[in-house]
Amino acid sequence: MGDRKAMKIYVNGIDVDCVIGDLQSERAAPQRIRVDVELDVSDRPSESDSLADAADYAEVARRVRGALVDARCRLVERAAGIAARTCMEFDAVSGVVARVTKGGAVPGVASVTAEACLRRR
Repeated sequence: MGDRKAMKIYVNGIDVDCVIGDLQSERAAPQRIRVDVELDVSDRPSESDSLADAADYAEVARRVRGALVDARCRLVERAAGIAARTCMEFDAVSGVVARVTKGGAVPGVASVTAEACLRRR
């Protein structure tokens, strides 16, 4: 039997309508942000072809979306941290890079992105 290998799974374009921002106008109504997550996982699913060995991508998206809606963040940095910690709740995930992008955060700038990285010890 060979060494256990790691894989990366990318779940991109999780659209979340949530309250985010510090200005009163930003807190008055939900805004759309985009979340992209890069999950470090075992290569087990590539051999077993079993969902039981994999991170459930739909559930990852659902939980990330729910956590960010509930959080009502002021900063994209906090939103990225919440997204990363939410992904780490999955046993199949050994590490994550979570990116949160918010458009229109700064006049004259297309978007601002924050990135949070977590790894299991």
